[in-house]
Amino acid sequence: MLLTPIICAAILARTWRWSELATLTAAFAALAAKDPLVVLARQRLVWKQPHPETAAAARWFAGWMALLILSGLVLLAAWPIAAVVPMGLGVAAFSALAIWINVNNRQRSTLFQIASAAALTSSSLAASLSATGAIAPWCWVLWVLLAMQATAGILVVHARLDARIALRGAAPPGEPFRRAALIAVAVLLAGAAGAVFLLRGWIALALLAAAAGYGYDLRRQRDAVSLQMPLTAVGQRALALSSLYAGLLILGLW
Repeated sequence: MLLTPIICAAILARTWRWSELATLTAAFAALAAKDPLVVLARQRLVWKQPHPETAAAARWFAGWMALLILSGLVLLAAWPIAAVVPMGLGVAAFSALAIWINVNNRQRSTLFQIASAAALTSSSLAASLSATGAIAPWCWVLWVLLAMQATAGILVVHARLDARIALRGAAPPGEPFRRAALIAVAVLLAGAAGAVFLLRGWIALALLAAAAGYGYDLRRQRDAVSLQMPLTAVGQRALALSSLYAGLLILGLW
C-alpha cells in the first residue's frame, strides 16, 4: 500500500527527477520510524520500569529520523511550499494517530486500518509532486482507485479471519465483516460500470479483476478446506491481485 502507489505514479509521470528517490526514502523512513517510536511512547506513558528494548528503539528511531530529515530537505527544495505544508501536516497527524492507536493496542481497529489504506496510498501524491512539481489530475484518480482496492482487501481479510475463528468454534459465526466486504466489492463493480460509461476500458477491467478476485475469496470462505490455507499464501494471492490491479490502472491512466 505504500510502495505500489509510488511506483505507479512514477511510471505515469513519464518523467524523472532525483527527488523521486527522496520520496521513496522519506516514505520508508516515516513508516519504519513508527515501530521504535511506539516502544519509546510505551516506555514513557505505559511501562513503569525501564525495558531493555527501549535503548535499541531510541537508536533506530534516531537513525530513521535522520534519514527522514535528509529526505525532507530534498523534498522541501523540490516541492512548492503550498504543497509542503499540507503534506507535512498530514504525515504528522497520521503518525500521531498511529502512535496513539498502537500504544493503546487498538491497531486491529478496522476503521484505523482503512484510514491507513487511504494514508499509505496517498504516497502516490507525493511521487507526483516529486516528479512533476504538482499533483497531476490523474494522480487523484489513481489515489482513489488504489484506496478503494486496499479497503476492499482489508475487509475481505477480516472476513476470512472471522470465518477461521468461527470454524474453530472459538466464536459464533460473524457476518459484519463479510457484509462490509460484499459492499466493498459492490463499490468496485459500480466503479467498473462508471469506467465503462466513461470509456475507460482498462480501468473498468482493473476494477472488475479486483471485484472478481475478492468475490471469489469471499465465496471460498464458505469452504472449510479453503479456510485452512496458510495466511502467507493468502497474502501472496492478495499481493498478486494488487499487482495486477496496479498494472491495469497504469494502462488505463497512461
